[in-house]
This record gives sequence, C-alpha cells and structure tokens, in this order.
Amino acid sequence: MSDDNRNLILFAIIAAVILLGWPLIAGQFLPPAPPPARPAAKVERSATDSPDKAATSAAERPAAPAGRTIRDRALVLKETPRIAIVTPSLRGSINLKGGRIDDLVLLRHRDAIAANAPPVRLLSPSGTANSYFASFGWAGDGIAAPSKDSVWTADQPQLTPGQPVTLRWANAQGLQFALRFAIDANYMFSVQQIVSNPGTAPVTLKSYALVSRSGVPSEIDTWTNHVGPVGVFGPGANYDITYQNLQGQDPTVWARMTGTSAKAGENYFDHRGGWLGFGDIYWLAALIPDQKTQVHAGFRGTPDNVFQADYTTPAVTIAPGKTASQSARFFAGAKEVALIDDYQDKGGIANFDKAIDWGWFRVIEKPIFYYLSFLSQLIGNFGVAIIALTITVRGLLYPIAQRQFASMAKMKAIQPKMKAIQERYKDDKERQQQEIMALYKAEGANPLAGCLPILLQIPIMYALYKVLILTIEMRHQPFALWIRDLSAPDPLTPINLFGLLQFTPPAFIAIGIIPILLGISMYFQFKLNPAPMDEAQKQVFAIMPWMLMFVMAPFAVGLQLYWITSNVLTILQQRVLYARHPEMLVPAK
Repeated sequence: MSDDNRNLILFAIIAAVILLGWPLIAGQFLPPAPPPARPAAKVERSATDSPDKAATSAAERPAAPAGRTIRDRALVLKETPRIAIVTPSLRGSINLKGGRIDDLVLLRHRDAIAANAPPVRLLSPSGTANSYFASFGWAGDGIAAPSKDSVWTADQPQLTPGQPVTLRWANAQGLQFALRFAIDANYMFSVQQIVSNPGTAPVTLKSYALVSRSGVPSEIDTWTNHVGPVGVFGPGANYDITYQNLQGQDPTVWARMTGTSAKAGENYFDHRGGWLGFGDIYWLAALIPDQKTQVHAGFRGTPDNVFQADYTTPAVTIAPGKTASQSARFFAGAKEVALIDDYQDKGGIANFDKAIDWGWFRVIEKPIFYYLSFLSQLIGNFGVAIIALTITVRGLLYPIAQRQFASMAKMKAIQPKMKAIQERYKDDKERQQQEIMALYKAEGANPLAGCLPILLQIPIMYALYKVLILTIEMRHQPFALWIRDLSAPDPLTPINLFGLLQFTPPAFIAIGIIPILLGISMYFQFKLNPAPMDEAQKQVFAIMPWMLMFVMAPFAVGLQLYWITSNVLTILQQRVLYARHPEMLVPAK
C-alpha cells in the first residue's frame, strides 16, 4: 500500500472518531468508578442529623446515624405538618418539622412519554427512597438553634407566587427565629433567614443552607456532560467534583487520564456569591447565597451514598433588641435554557447558565438551541425544525460547496497527469511529491478544498449532538410515526423483527430504521462522488457509509435526522454542480 493510501485510510479513521466516535467512547467506555457495594435503595441516612455540626465546620464529614428502613413516601408525608406549595410549575410542600423544602414535583415535565405518566419528582423527604431536600438554619456556640426536629409555626396555609409564608420558632431563652419563603411562577425560592434577640445579652450566630441527597443517580457523568455536584466559585463552573470524590473513592478513568478530578476532601471554597448544588442531565437543585456575601461553600459525602452541598456565612453578633437577617435563593427545577439565562441576566446570578454543561462549543450550541426553539415554535414539530435547520446550514455552506466542486473538477482533470508522474517517479518518492505539488500550483488545484465543508460541519454536528442530549426542551420531542423522542436512539430495529421477537438486542447491533436510512443516504452520496483511481481508496469509501451507520446507531434520532437531510441536500447539490462541471463525470484515463 502506498504512503498516500495509508495516509488516506488513517485520515478517514481519525475523522470518523473525532466526528462521531469520541462522545460514544467517552460516554460508554469511560464510565465513573463503580458504586459502593452497599446500595442506597435499602437504607437512607441523614447527612444533616446535626445542623450545628454541618454549619460549624466545613471540614467535618456529615453525620451518619444508624440506618433507617426506607418507607413509603405517602406515609412519610402524612406524618408531619406541612405547608402546601402551589405554583403553575410546581406542587409540593414545606415540612414544618425541620423547616425543610422536601416535597416537590415538576408539573411541566413527566417521567415518561405516555400522556398519563406522572410528573417528575425532584425532592423527597428523609426516610424515603432517594431522599432529596433543602434546609436553612443557624449555628452558634452555646445557642439553642432550631434543628431537624424543631416544629415551626406558619402564618399562611400555602406558599404561592403571590403569597409568601413565614415560619417561626423560638428557643427557651426567647431567641426568635424566622424563615420567610417566597416563590416565583417557575422554580426559584427566595428565603430570608431572620433572628431577633429580645434578651439582655448579645448572641453570635452564623447562618447556613444545605441541600442533602441520598443515592447515586443512574445517569452517568461523562466527558460530554457533567452529572453530579456542580458549583460556581469564581469565573467559571467547577465540574471536577464527582460523587466518587465525595465517597472517598478513586476518580473516574477519564479523570485519572486527564488529571482534572478533585481529590476527596478538597471540595470547599471561600468565595463571594456564587452558587452550588447537584445537577442531573435535566434537573438542578442549587443554593444561591446573597451574591455580595462571603461564604464558605462546598460538598461532602459519606461512603454509604449520602451527599451534601452547603454553605456557611460569616458569624454576626446580634445586640439585645436587635434583629439580623440573611437572604438566599434556592432553585429546584428543570434546566430550561431561556429560564436559566433569565435568572442569570435579570436575577444577577453570575454564571448560572453553567448549570448546563455546554462545553467548548458553547458559542455554537446556544445559537443552535435558540434557532431550533424558534423553528419548532413556528412549525410546531421539532423534527421538521431540525430539517429546517439543516436546510439553513446547507444554504450557508452552498458557496463553499461550489468552490469545493470546482476544485474537485480540477483535481479530476489533472488525474491523468498525476498518474503519469507517479509512474515516472515511482522509485523516487521525494521527486514524485515535488512534481505533484508543482502540478497543483500550475493548474490552480487544491486537494484539501473538498475537506472544508466537512470540517465546517463537524462543530455544527457536535453542537447539535450536545443540544439534543443537554437541553430539556428537546426531551420527549416527537417527530412522526414511531419516533416519539428525538433525543433518544431509534427504538425500532429489524434485529428483533421490529419488536415481534421478545428480546432486546445488544446496543452495538441494535441498528434502527433511521440509522439504516442514514447508511443508505451516505452510500448514494459517496456513489455520486468521482471514484478514486486507487483500489485501496475505493475499498475505504465503500465501507465508510456502513461503518458510520453502526457508529451513529446509539445516538439521538434527531442527530441522525440532521445527517440524513444533509446527505439528501448534498446529493441534490451534486446533481446541480455536476451539470456545471460535466468534466467530473468523465472517467479519468
């Protein structure tokens, strides 16, 4: 095999890996370290059994009291007095025992595609499976502050966007504590922590806030999308801390390769403002302290799957007869892009859009997202919107495609001369390359011109891939017929006779109908290209469509729809441009 052929095959393999293979490799072959042997589904432990400890020392691990058997959520919710949460986006309740926000479902999003599927549950009380809640409190030496067992009184029966709720509790010394909750129409709680000192001596307290979560989520933290602890403690977001770090385990394979993962115990930061919490692919629970307040914030965890994000404010001394307050916010909901951006821009939460792990191509991904959202609202079908996006991209690249085909025409025209040079200097590779380069210069041909449209589409396709897997607006979006979720792989495969055979084929051979159509479209696109003279090159181009078909099969149908549409448009462009350059259809001699 000649050096040219060897280089061509190597380039084809590398291009395929960069274009499509790396996200699959990163997501499938570099998973996080395995979870600990003891599953969280059997035992739930409170990381905040002692709020005093949680607030006093950021270096101290969460308390791990004796295990308690998981109980039914409905029974747990009935056992404590509660204040209802009623908004257009949320339903749930605040637990008056402990003053926790620990019961929340998201009305705009459902667990599954079915119309009767229940809404997504985000928060759940302690004692239930995968408990998840937020708590706000105070700590001080020698001060009896409210704890997880303190029962508060409320001034309103429910919390709504137009009706705040104030919880009150007083200790035996008369120190009065209050939590004032307000909520908007979406997912943002505003919390004011108030302490009044009616006594005769000053008291010193500091406030804290925390989010506690038990259980490791089933979603995988990958190179392309961070799942787990996330926070902003400076100019950017920190994606390096994982659940495995908080458990004291080794970091992931990818983290060990790149040296990016935080070490166990090095998870606390002193910073002014910022935010922190836990992020899933589509959901987020995040604490947002007053953006002008210096906080000591970070994450902690226990080996038995209990995790906590918390921050502590500096201690304040409250003189007799005086009152002190500290404001905070708590986001609990879906990572809806426009809403997150609005909270950042109008709500003054720096880098809040980093809750979505856009990555390096953020500058391309966000415009694609907003354009797709516009098209889907205009057209009414997200799949058709992807087709319209593809037409837009191909239209923008059409002038480049014209230059590409003109260059390919020149390359086709000089192929006989190139073949003669290769034969003449077949024993002198250096002279052969010199003569070929001179021929390129004399004829005005550029062998790399045909790669430019492909190179330009690589970041666009990767950006679309990220948009489809990251943004909740794309979740459960239907197209037509059996395609009911464009953010998921094609569920219909001939391997099991389209579901007639009761077995699920392995992922690497579960080739759906849409990936098959993708392979066919690539085959016909390649057939329209001028056939290379070398037999090895012909074999590479012959196998490439079917190789990419298998690579693309596990990806979102929406991405495959984009590529199929792009291939069809490319075939149409080739028909038009061949008419302008008929010399490309003439076999080389």
